[in-house]
Amino acid sequence: MSKNILVIGGTRFVGKLLVQRLLRAGHRVTIATRGYAPDPFGERIARIRVDRRNELAMRRAFAACAPFDVVFDQMCYNPLDAAIAVRTLAGKAGRYIMTSTIDAYRVLGYGHGGLLAEDDLAVEAQAIDTAYPWHDPRRATECYVAGKVQAEAYLVRDGSLPLATVRLAHVLAGPEDFTGRLAHYVDLARRGGTLDYTAAGAQLSFIDPHAAADVLFWTGMQSFGGAVNAASDGALSALDLYRRVADVLETPAQVRRAAAGAAAGALSPFDLPARMVLDTSRAKGLGYRFGQCEDWIDHTIRQHDLAFI
Repeated sequence: MSKNILVIGGTRFVGKLLVQRLLRAGHRVTIATRGYAPDPFGERIARIRVDRRNELAMRRAFAACAPFDVVFDQMCYNPLDAAIAVRTLAGKAGRYIMTSTIDAYRVLGYGHGGLLAEDDLAVEAQAIDTAYPWHDPRRATECYVAGKVQAEAYLVRDGSLPLATVRLAHVLAGPEDFTGRLAHYVDLARRGGTLDYTAAGAQLSFIDPHAAADVLFWTGMQSFGGAVNAASDGALSALDLYRRVADVLETPAQVRRAAAGAAAGALSPFDLPARMVLDTSRAKGLGYRFGQCEDWIDHTIRQHDLAFI
């Protein structure tokens, strides 16, 4: 059955793939966008041009809209964004899906040891900083983790939106990935560089963008609430990833254990002092089946390698 669906942030990366997935399934899609980035969807979708961080503009833009069966919010990065979503969409969303991140679990530190389950992070108990300048673009990187956690906390505590939160593993994509994280390892291997790493066993979870879009789509079509983890099976450390890149590129993997006291995370994008691996049992118990990292990672690495030629 066709649904009326809103995607906030559907013009690039995972959001664009999500819109494609929704259209293939026959749903009616509206995207909310500032209009700065082009999209390939033509007349197949409706568009609302609005700054998602301008509450007055958001409330005006959606005041006369019919209710949406599902809202996918790709652009909820902090509690101010969450508050704007609540004040704009309460009563207008049959289901509200916030895209969150594995990085939310960083607030637990690195002493957890086991797989990270959704209930390990008690977001409802997290403090919300009302004084922080969340919308200052100069602070976007430094406040990313706290912003996501506090956005979740706001939405859970408010309760006005029928909420499900998808905590995505790190998304590894081809050259369209604006983060440049996988590109760092490909470039290093092509130059014959040496990877300094903190801990050989410090694995973390990954997912490819198509699987990320698919699990978001699936979540939107379900009825469960609360958080759900999403990751491909098969975790990798920074060392594992670099060796995989070197193997695909057929170049020696030069690696070096960092000296004691080196700052974890400063050595390379996915360098950690300890493992951070998602437990995906909840999603699997609800019927979702994740693929293996093995299924897609070599192809993704080759995409980056071709981009350097």
